[in-house]
Amino acid sequence: MDRFNDRYRVASARLSSWNYSWNAAYFVTICTKDRECYFGQIDNQILRLNSLGIMAGHCWNQIPHHFPFVKLGQFIVMPNHVHGIIVIDKNSPSVETQYFASDCAISKTQDQQSKNKFGPQSGNLASVIRGFKIGVTKAARELNKTFFWQSRFHDHIVRDGDSWNRIADYIENNPTIWDQDVLYKS
Repeated sequence: MDRFNDRYRVASARLSSWNYSWNAAYFVTICTKDRECYFGQIDNQILRLNSLGIMAGHCWNQIPHHFPFVKLGQFIVMPNHVHGIIVIDKNSPSVETQYFASDCAISKTQDQQSKNKFGPQSGNLASVIRGFKIGVTKAARELNKTFFWQSRFHDHIVRDGDSWNRIADYIENNPTIWDQDVLYKS
């Protein structure tokens, strides 16, 4: 593994040949630190969100107001994680980003064939997730709740309609399979 400043670097989980600011649909999973159930619980396959879980849902729904190039697909707040589909569509009329913390199909052109490089980190999937996380963290502080996110997030590039449908069904039915979920914590 490579070192930087005499420290090991953690390899990125992102697809190195992909630019995450490109127009595409992304299935994301964002977990709480140590899979703590900060957002509520599931009883008999029924999701019961607490006040922070409700605020997390509100913050998710606010994403397009802060990132006008984003459209939202299926979404759910689970007790210790969030699943959702984020569609980046910069063909929309307004593509200017804003700071989220104030309130809470893939097609590649020839220009998009280059490898993802470090550069300005706005207008991409990571900036959207960062804004969402900041919004939920701010809401937790306002509710006087202890709360921490896991430092990273999981993503999957949704490649076609069948994949979208499978992912949307998984998201919608996630509470019914909670005790079998890899993110389950009793």
